[in-house]
Amino acid sequence: MGRSQSLPRGDGDPRFGPDADDTDCPILHVDMDAFFASVEVRRRPELRGKPVVVGGIGPRGVVSSASYEARRYGVRSAMPTARARALCPHAVYLPTDFGQYSAASRAVMQIFRDVTPLVEPLSLDEAFLDVSGARRLFGPPAEIARLIRRRVAEEQRLTCSVGVAPSKFVAKLGSTRAKPDGLLVVPVDRVLDFLHPLPVAALWGVGERSAETLRRMGLNTVGDLAEAPVGLLRRAVGDAAAQHLHELAWGRDPRRVTPEHAEKSIGAEVTFDVDVRDPGEIRRALLGLAEKVGVRLRRAGQVGRTVSLKVRLADFRTVSRSRTLSVPTDTAREIFDTAWALWTVLDTTEPIRLVGVRAEGLAAADRTPRQLTLGAPERGWREAEAAADAAAARFGRSVIGPASLLGRRDPRRDENPARP
Repeated sequence: MGRSQSLPRGDGDPRFGPDADDTDCPILHVDMDAFFASVEVRRRPELRGKPVVVGGIGPRGVVSSASYEARRYGVRSAMPTARARALCPHAVYLPTDFGQYSAASRAVMQIFRDVTPLVEPLSLDEAFLDVSGARRLFGPPAEIARLIRRRVAEEQRLTCSVGVAPSKFVAKLGSTRAKPDGLLVVPVDRVLDFLHPLPVAALWGVGERSAETLRRMGLNTVGDLAEAPVGLLRRAVGDAAAQHLHELAWGRDPRRVTPEHAEKSIGAEVTFDVDVRDPGEIRRALLGLAEKVGVRLRRAGQVGRTVSLKVRLADFRTVSRSRTLSVPTDTAREIFDTAWALWTVLDTTEPIRLVGVRAEGLAAADRTPRQLTLGAPERGWREAEAAADAAAARFGRSVIGPASLLGRRDPRRDENPARP
């Protein structure tokens, strides 16, 4: 979504409008519009039409999502919240609520899967679909895109933009150009007409630095890059990137939609508004992070074998420690116990800017045998946390804080009563 400002909407060009020829265009890229902000507006209808910014709301926070009303003032995702406040001080600033966004994402992805099993999620708010096998039931690709947009609007009260194209790369560019709340079809015989006028920064893999390098060489558009000798590109961006960009510039992207996307890790982190030295405050932060990781693991049906701790010091040095468990876990209590043990071993007195907790070495929970710890009750923390999940689904997670879920006892206090 970050490049939408550099790609004009395609609605006015009949060559790429929603009624363009979609023959041999089986790939859809569906991208939710300002997803986090839109979910918040859905919860708070009184915010409709107002600039809304979602993200870290403290002095060191970062914008996660901004409504289109806020974007008119220059607010963008990944921007420091302080900068956003300077650009749009009258916006409504809200903290992130990943539980709500995950629930909305699951509902939207289910709509996609009702149409085709070939769904490749890229994140909570976007996915590729291959609708080759869905035509007999639902019609041509553009009609399927209209069906998806209609269902998302009616059932979820959210909007999305869809690109329909012969390949993943072109479909993603199409959805970006269709934003917000639009549909764009790139016919197979118009791919180069669509691609070549675009700025080189539109190509996957071209960041700000490489775009500037290419522009200095006189390669301002995708068409310029397509016509450039590959040897020239190699000198600018290296062998592998040169061939990759050359293929994309000619619209060649053979990748298929891959339904299964296995997460490699699940984590959470927090940046403190003010650097922290107090071990008690660190402990409370780790409690909250462990709870988030545990909830996300259980929602994903995953367990993790390794718990890692990330600590960023005030001078921006980052220290990481990890420990592999004898039995994989999805319980916040065990994740916290391990993270706190790693913290105590770290034994630093320096001020802390950020802490993070992550579960790695993931496996499917239903295919991982569970081993009872000697002396542990047959039913324990996992059942308690699963019950808390059920209560949170009904009443909201705010009624179940991490301290009530995990208990207030420091697991290291028995060994060292002086610890906080």
